[in-house]
Amino acid sequence: MDPGLTRCGLGVVDVAANRMATLVAVGVVGSTPDLGLDARLLVIAESIDTWLDRHRPDVLAVERVFSQLNVSTVMGVAQASGIVIAAAARRGIPVALHTPSEVKAAVTGTGRADKAAVTRMVTKILRLEIAPTPADAADALALAIAHAWRRGPLLAPVSGQPAQPGAAGAGTSSSSAQPGKAAPGQPAKAGPTAAQKLWRDAEARAKRNKEKSGHNWR
Repeated sequence: MDPGLTRCGLGVVDVAANRMATLVAVGVVGSTPDLGLDARLLVIAESIDTWLDRHRPDVLAVERVFSQLNVSTVMGVAQASGIVIAAAARRGIPVALHTPSEVKAAVTGTGRADKAAVTRMVTKILRLEIAPTPADAADALALAIAHAWRRGPLLAPVSGQPAQPGAAGAGTSSSSAQPGKAAPGQPAKAGPTAAQKLWRDAEARAKRNKEKSGHNWR
């Protein structure tokens, strides 16, 4: 999920054991500023409930809220995120949080990619004929793909709960691990894709830069 009061990007992706991602559903839900805050949050809450009940994702990936100059925008994103996270918790769905830079690096190879580049790569990765729009929808799919690729076929939620059989969600990816040529009951092994290699290189560079600057790496 790419959270927001005006527009919430929602995406569900199936990711196989060989890391091939397939689109399941994508959309955007939003509210208008002329509504009161309670009504706006209710619109989002009801839509998220519908998506989670319909698609039953294994994992819900949500964009991590970070500080911006526009405090009101940050508050809206945080409020929408809280609604989604609570909805997942009621259903026992693990939630993973990823920063925009992590997601960009995962799908494009660089954490500085713009929205157009993310949309192009999401379209290519999912083998779509038409790019998903608006950008919030593409961002939600990127979150889903990034989480599945980062965690692998059997995904352990960030909360430390037992590993789940995939990564999925409203605004994130529902990855169902599929057996390949491995022994019965064992997940198929596959090497990292080109995009994953680029992401790992970008993450390593970012870690080295943070260590040089004296900041803690998480």
